[in-house]
Amino acid sequence: MKQAVQLLLLSLSVALLSSCTPRYTALLEEGGIPYIVIKKASILELQNEELLNLKPAIRKPVIAIYPNSFLDHTGQRKSNGNFALFSTAITQAPEAFLIRALKHAANGKFFQVAERVGLDSLTKERQLIRSTRETFEEESVVKPLLLAGLLMQGAVLSIDTNVKTGGIGARYLGIGSSKEYREDIITLSLRLVSVSTGEVLIEVLVSKSVISVGVSQDLFRFISNGTKLVEIEGGASENESTSIALQQAIEEGVLNIINIGLNRGYWKNEETN
Repeated sequence: MKQAVQLLLLSLSVALLSSCTPRYTALLEEGGIPYIVIKKASILELQNEELLNLKPAIRKPVIAIYPNSFLDHTGQRKSNGNFALFSTAITQAPEAFLIRALKHAANGKFFQVAERVGLDSLTKERQLIRSTRETFEEESVVKPLLLAGLLMQGAVLSIDTNVKTGGIGARYLGIGSSKEYREDIITLSLRLVSVSTGEVLIEVLVSKSVISVGVSQDLFRFISNGTKLVEIEGGASENESTSIALQQAIEEGVLNIINIGLNRGYWKNEETN
C-alpha cells in the first residue's frame, strides 16, 4: 500500500514538473491575468511592421540626430529588491533606436538621416582627407556635408514600476499552482523641430507597458505514516525586454510623427500624392 502511494505521488510530481518546459508560455493562458509571448527580435527588421511597410516618400526629408537629441531623463536604476544596482534602467544610447527607426522607415525610403552622433570623428577624418590631398596636390573628393532641415529630439520621461501587480493560486491536498504578474510603463516624448525657424512642428507622447509574468507549481505531502516529507517545486517566469519595449515605443512615436506630417502636408509619399 505504501509503495502504491509513493508511486502515485512520484507520478504526480513528474507530471507537475514536466509542465514547466521551455515552452512555458502555454501555461500563461487568458483568464484575467495578462500573458505575453516575447517575439524573438531580428536585427534585420523593425518591431513595428506598419512603420517598416510605409509607402516611400516622394522627397526624403533630411533629419539630424545629435548625441543629446534623445536622452534618459528618468535617472532610474534597475530595480532589485535585495541590493542596490548601479546599472541604469534605460540604455544610455537610446538615440540608436531612434536613428534605426528613421533609417528603416518604409524600408529605408522615407527619411535621410544626417550623421551628427559621431560628428567630431567625421570632421577630423574630412580634415585629414583634405590635408592629404593638398599635400600630394590631388583633387579633393570630399563632398559637402549633408545639411538637415529638421531635427528630431525627445527623451524618456518616466519609468513607472509596479503600476499593476496581481496573481492567483490554488492548493488542494498539498498540490498547488499559482500565477503572478507585474506591469511597468515607459513613457517617452518625441518632437520634430524646424531648423530654419526653431518651431516645434510635431510633438507626440508615447507609453509602452512592460509586463513580467511568472507561474509556479509545487507539491507538499507527508508519506509513510507522516514521517517522511516530499516537497517539489517548479516554476518559470517571462520578462519583457526593456530595450525592446523602448524600441517599440520609439518606433510608434516615429510612425505617429510620419502620419501627422502626412496629414499636415509636411511631406508626401506615393500613397498621398
